[in-house]
Amino acid sequence: MRLLISDANILIDMEAGALMETLFQLPMQFGIPDLLYYEEIEPGSPGLEDLGLQVMEVSGDFVAYAEQLPGQHNHLLPAKNGPKPSHNDYLALALAKQETCTLLTGDANLRIVANKEQVNVMGTIGLLCAMIENQLLSVDDAFKALDRMKSGKRRLPWPEAEKVLNALR
Repeated sequence: MRLLISDANILIDMEAGALMETLFQLPMQFGIPDLLYYEEIEPGSPGLEDLGLQVMEVSGDFVAYAEQLPGQHNHLLPAKNGPKPSHNDYLALALAKQETCTLLTGDANLRIVANKEQVNVMGTIGLLCAMIENQLLSVDDAFKALDRMKSGKRRLPWPEAEKVLNALR
């Protein structure tokens, strides 16, 4: 089964869209760096391990890799894309590289770094499409989830999301 490594914002999007249980019904496995989980996710959303989230350790070599990424990339990232990736964001990227799998993120700057580091990326829109393709969600339900995310002040490329979902009708 395909493993995907998530940063925090994807899980927050799923929670805002009331899609957390649907996410874990996908024929995929989801992992997250242990530090990121315990610092950012568990306090507000305990119990995700029971749904199937794998809390994973980043090996020492990949922790060192994550620590060198800001110096290598942050000065090149456009300010218009929002804040620079955090240490925990870079740990998620490092874990995806360690496990040779896709990184789940909606963070524009982290996507840029992942692409430069040759790590495949998928975001919330891709997950919505996967839910529809796996018949876990109708297109109308996906639009309702998008509306909940928008109401929850999540940051997605709304026109692109609507275009992609409309194409699945």
